[in-house]
Amino acid sequence: MTEAIVEYRGISKYFAGIRALESVDFACHPGSIHAILGENGAGKSTLIKIMSGVLQPDAGEMLLEGRPVTFPTPHAANDAGIVCMFQELSLVPDLSVADNISISRPPRRFGLIDRRAQVARAEELLAQVRCEDVDPNALVRELSLSRRQMVEIAKAIGRNPKVLILDEATSALTSRDVQTVYDLLADLKTKGVASLFISHRMHEVDALCDTLSVFRNGQHIETFAKGEKSEREIVRLMIGRDVEAHFPPKPAPKPVEERGEELLNIRGLKWGNRLNGIDLSLRRGEIVGLGGLDGQGQKELLLALFGVLRDVDGEFHIGGRKGLPSSPAAAKSGDTRIALVPEDRKTEGLMLGMPIADNLLAASFSKISRGFLIDPARARKAVDEEVERLRIKVGSVADPVMTLSGGNQQKVVIAKWLMTDPDIILLNDPTRGIDVGTKQEIYRLMRELANEGKALLFYSSDYAELIGCCDRVSVLYSGRVVSEQEGDAITEESLVAASLNIGVEAA
Repeated sequence: MTEAIVEYRGISKYFAGIRALESVDFACHPGSIHAILGENGAGKSTLIKIMSGVLQPDAGEMLLEGRPVTFPTPHAANDAGIVCMFQELSLVPDLSVADNISISRPPRRFGLIDRRAQVARAEELLAQVRCEDVDPNALVRELSLSRRQMVEIAKAIGRNPKVLILDEATSALTSRDVQTVYDLLADLKTKGVASLFISHRMHEVDALCDTLSVFRNGQHIETFAKGEKSEREIVRLMIGRDVEAHFPPKPAPKPVEERGEELLNIRGLKWGNRLNGIDLSLRRGEIVGLGGLDGQGQKELLLALFGVLRDVDGEFHIGGRKGLPSSPAAAKSGDTRIALVPEDRKTEGLMLGMPIADNLLAASFSKISRGFLIDPARARKAVDEEVERLRIKVGSVADPVMTLSGGNQQKVVIAKWLMTDPDIILLNDPTRGIDVGTKQEIYRLMRELANEGKALLFYSSDYAELIGCCDRVSVLYSGRVVSEQEGDAITEESLVAASLNIGVEAA
């Protein structure tokens, strides 16, 4: 085997006495695609942050091409050829795509930024990632999350990496864009680039990676070649125990007349050219899935129901009242309360620099206040109850929420909205970018909430989740419901066919 391009020897890192990494030995090699696997909180993020100059180790040393190195800043790591795409995107929303791609090293002419060269460079890199539809002069905030993620990839490729680190780089991408990433990494592999690939999607790891390393509780457990272990064995290494049943059992289907109270009924919902006459109902005690290819109106439907969108047409009944909520504030405080777990926890669900406790209480201050003042005892009790209920792993609730792993951050977002005691819970791809253990906890929580009489509307890009979690699934195509499936009729074949609008008639 070739000499390692990056090697760790006894690397340790602690935060306020809590172990993030302990005595880790690890190596990756040129021309390999190396998967880093583990639950959220296993140490994966700390591993790559040390490698990319964001953090400094407390003990041990790192070698680059056989030479001991330290990177005091990410810029120094970039200069050495280590480029990292973090799960939280580094793009500046109010700058153009071209500005973002060249932000650290813009082309210059006579000492000034050469705008023409900058746009040309952006066009070239966007073409490499098959994003010719993205205007280099467009502001990043105008792009969808999937397009922003592809711009981030173009930016990383433009730095000519020796080591490319991808932290959940495909979590928000369409299937077409995922294939583009596969092709890019395969091409980089032939050029001798080492790629570190962090993903909780095992089918992606199996399709792409040649070497796998498992981390658990801050320790490097094992490294092995693809194919040496089954998926079940890998998951056992990740979580330290055998995998339980993947999805909690569903209740037996009931006749319509025996089902729970209807909390939501919409007919002919329209909004611009994104929602084109949606009919949908939701009852207490059930989980209804939203299926279909990404971008068919699922996210806009959830936003409309939460009072975010304006000029929405149609007939709506929520609880005993007609009409949609006029704002998110009205949605969460009406007679039939609605909560939305948003798509992007980093930008839409959390205040990253603020304490965990403040994030948990952000949507429910009225419940823990006396008059205009917060009751500290009630606030502490409410926070402690939700931390325990969702098994959120925290050192102190006074710590910034950004110090938590991705899975625990997602639990904070969910807990924040559960504290409002909603009747209807809207979930926008809530398991994106989190580990298998945390996913199972969320599946369990969803079914518990339904059993308590909540009504859940659940969008997922993962067919297995829709099959395993949902009592019914409405599949959207071009802003309309084209198929409604229930019980045993929810299969991968039927979902795929409906998602492509094959063999189904428009509802």
